[in-house]
Amino acid sequence: MMLAATLVVMTESATPVHATDQAGFMGITVVKGTFGDIDVFNHIIPPDFWKAWHRSDVWMSWQKTKGDSDLYVQNNTWQPGGTTGWHSHPGHSLIIVTSGTLTNYESDDPQCQPHVYTAPATFVDAGGDHVHMVRNETNQVATGYAVQLIPAGATRRIDADSPPNCQW
Repeated sequence: MMLAATLVVMTESATPVHATDQAGFMGITVVKGTFGDIDVFNHIIPPDFWKAWHRSDVWMSWQKTKGDSDLYVQNNTWQPGGTTGWHSHPGHSLIIVTSGTLTNYESDDPQCQPHVYTAPATFVDAGGDHVHMVRNETNQVATGYAVQLIPAGATRRIDADSPPNCQW
């Protein structure tokens, strides 16, 4: 009973915020494949493992899933001024900027600072509840690829509201 009253009060006092649309942006699926369970762990362990964390030759990679996963390779193009709009993905994305310059904004950054990537460049979007927006703030076309691993059958892109700390 108390929970229901609390929810009503919260709903009535909420300020409506609208999802941001993508504009001047086109993403094309190059290929999609479905994998079963994944259990991969790669590593390089130097002779003195505990000191290895301070060395540049340490490399570790771990990907573990239970159940089917969809892997997407996306070819993305941003026109000058183009934007993906605020969104998230159910899994992480590995992004390669192949031409031009892209600016990534992350909703969990209190100052909403721009992170600028000029080709050739790479960055990672953590996915999950991590909301971000990628814009082309130049007068040249920008292109890139994204590789995404998500639960099979899940919606690949989830539109999100513009975060309060990133209002321009």
